[in-house]
Amino acid sequence: MISAKDLPAPDDLLPVRRALISVFDKTGVADFGRRLDAMGVEIISTGGTARTLREAGVAVTDVHAVTGSPKILDGRVKSLHPAIHGGILARRNDPDDRDDLEAEGIEPIDLVVCNLYPFQDAVRQKDADLATAMENVDIGGPTMVRAAAKNHDFVAVATAPDQYDALVSELEETDGRLSLSTRRALAREAFGHTAEYDAAIHAYMSASPDIPDADAGEDVLPDTYTESLPRASVLRYGENPHQEGGLYGDTAPFVEPLHGKALSFNNWMDLSAACGLIDEFRDAGPTVAILKHTNPCGVATADSLLSAWNRAFATDRQSPFGGIVVTNRTLDAETAEAIDEIFTEIIIAPSFSPEAMERLQENDRRRLIKHVGAARGDRRQDVRSVVGGLLVQTRDAVLPPYEVQSDRWTVATDRSPTDREARDLDFAWRVCKHVKSNAIVYARDGATLGIGAGQMSRVDASELAVMKAKKSELDLSGSVVASDAFFPFADGLEAAAEAGARAAIQPGGSIRDDEVIEAANRHDVAMVFTGHRHFRH
Repeated sequence: MISAKDLPAPDDLLPVRRALISVFDKTGVADFGRRLDAMGVEIISTGGTARTLREAGVAVTDVHAVTGSPKILDGRVKSLHPAIHGGILARRNDPDDRDDLEAEGIEPIDLVVCNLYPFQDAVRQKDADLATAMENVDIGGPTMVRAAAKNHDFVAVATAPDQYDALVSELEETDGRLSLSTRRALAREAFGHTAEYDAAIHAYMSASPDIPDADAGEDVLPDTYTESLPRASVLRYGENPHQEGGLYGDTAPFVEPLHGKALSFNNWMDLSAACGLIDEFRDAGPTVAILKHTNPCGVATADSLLSAWNRAFATDRQSPFGGIVVTNRTLDAETAEAIDEIFTEIIIAPSFSPEAMERLQENDRRRLIKHVGAARGDRRQDVRSVVGGLLVQTRDAVLPPYEVQSDRWTVATDRSPTDREARDLDFAWRVCKHVKSNAIVYARDGATLGIGAGQMSRVDASELAVMKAKKSELDLSGSVVASDAFFPFADGLEAAAEAGARAAIQPGGSIRDDEVIEAANRHDVAMVFTGHRHFRH
């Protein structure tokens, strides 16, 4: 057998005389087939694709006429045959391969056009189960795509309708030939297509409760991290104008843009943070949150959205300008009018009343986003890039309802919180969970009063929160305070008590917990430990 490196190099331009077309997504395939047919390209096809092409007036040879075998197993096996894969994989510059084709009566296939069963769409359906998922795993398609991509020196492969026009235009301009650079570019996209497909299957099976991992024990993280996401859009730039930026994945199950120009890199970061925060209040009364640079600067729950907006805005009247507003209820006209008094970059809601939409759409600079599905439905892990690799972690899940969460608290002080204090502690804890560390949140009656975010020390965070409350002329008397991690020293708790806090919530676990508890008792502050911290870097 001749070594591959001893074979002559493939020609730059190779003729396309025979094409195999088998696609699930039939967008544009009829016109594509007509143009190939007009150039005299023989077309082989399967099932529904063959029917679509014939209805468009294209001459088609069925795959079973080429293989001499009928499809079996309800269509699971139809293209898996030497007459097909020999025609795709044969190296035209290898005399041994040519001899094999002649001996078996196999004709070469020069172009494979194939896209796959919509696995991702199938498993998104509410009634999808493991059996449904497995029935939507394509076998013949990926095999043909990979075979053609592997043999791209001699075979072209198209995997998306948006490739058709450029491919057939090149054929029309070069007397039915495709360049090696085109074949290589198409092969690269084909391998990406199958990689994305396999990664989606792997991710689904990894998250399925029906598939235990016998070797993993309590380890829910994969030994090898793989995820392949399609590029959804190219952004104007990244976090800063000198950086490139792009959005990858599928955001449609979670958010739907309704109005305004395309979202930027920073917009997507803020939007994601806003959706994560409002998910904590999915089951609460009317709630409004205002965010800036992914940090909440005001959150409130009230009897109406308008009241919630007014109370959230009162926390910090300066920062919301150019910020993000998110609600857990349909945005009504009255609340929209109040929000419209200041400029906001993005407004997110489960829906908008017609009157609210009409008013808010008057500003072309503002984006309106429908919050379609809770971010808690995103089963992907939290991934961040670091020097030389990735950090992967499970998501910091949405807190359970108040009744469940409060039952898990440990009252650390002599005095237990009152019912009103306990509900405020629950509220403040949910907000604090979404504030950059070190984080301190003061709240009362279901509204934030002061938020200290991203400070180097917990005392600094507390002092910042107090300062912002005073700046907004808000009284902290009778408030509660939440700290995303334990108070390392008693001074943080004492500062909160002196500011007016009557109850505190924190993870606990400091070696100086006794000193902090003693300080809380001394100031008659009821304090609960949650046993869980919520750092946010």
